Amino acid sequence: MKRFGALQVLPVRSPFRLDLTVDALRRLASNVVDVVASDGTYYRALRDDGGSALLAIRPHNARAIEMRATGRHGERWLPVVEKMLGAEADLSQWYVRSRRIGWLARLTAALRGLKPPRYPSLWEACAHAIVFQQISIHAAAAIMRRAVEMLGEPETAGNVRCVAFPPAQRWLEADGEALRAAGLSQNKITHLRSAAHAVVDGRLDARALEQLPTPEAAAQLCTVRGIGPWSASVVLLRGLGRLDVFPLRDSGVARTLVSAAGGPVDQDELLDALGPVKGMLYYHLLLGRIRNLMQHSHG
Repeated sequence: MKRFGALQVLPVRSPFRLDLTVDALRRLASNVVDVVASDGTYYRALRDDGGSALLAIRPHNARAIEMRATGRHGERWLPVVEKMLGAEADLSQWYVRSRRIGWLARLTAALRGLKPPRYPSLWEACAHAIVFQQISIHAAAAIMRRAVEMLGEPETAGNVRCVAFPPAQRWLEADGEALRAAGLSQNKITHLRSAAHAVVDGRLDARALEQLPTPEAAAQLCTVRGIGPWSASVVLLRGLGRLDVFPLRDSGVARTLVSAAGGPVDQDELLDALGPVKGMLYYHLLLGRIRNLMQHSHG
């Protein structure tokens, strides 16, 4: 049986709340990749060239989180966890800018400590952007869960079970009928495989995208079939941590904005006011809706 190894401590830039940040990463509790236990410990299975591991992450103190990993050389996961949980993200600009907008200041105060999470791989970000396109968050999460259970490898330690997000190659090898049985349309299967091919053959490369300014990185992503401007924004935000993007032309976002603000909102004016940190609005609206905070953010 796998056991968790030595405790590793990872500093975080405060304010930081692990529970809020993990909720923004996993969206819904039904997620089998990102699992939160009843005591608040966050579990995640990861793989690299050195093998697989199950990570257990929890708060350490106000300025640090702690991590234990199964397998050898657990410390190698610290940079991945730091990136995944936005541990060092400096959100001072967000707090300054959001404070000037009454309804958003109240929502930000309720979610103080939320950091911008990132998927640990570009492929995972692409896959989520495609699956979550144009359908409800609950429907997309259910489809993703079935696909991940079918294609992913489970990691267990004690009574904890997580499924490692399946790599791009697994989606290419998967039987089309099985993917359809998970709830994916033929269109989404085609788009997922197009993105998977681009990742596997190197046309989409995280390191290369990291070097590009945001408009050029978005253009590069849009060369892949199935990734349009909305999906590219989601990949840049959730995959590369680019806070200067916001997924526009999203009817769900428009409805959530009205609910949060208590009335119509000029999106262009709002995003202009938030400037280089407008991506944090996405996470605040997401958590505001998931945590039912909207009726408390105004009035």
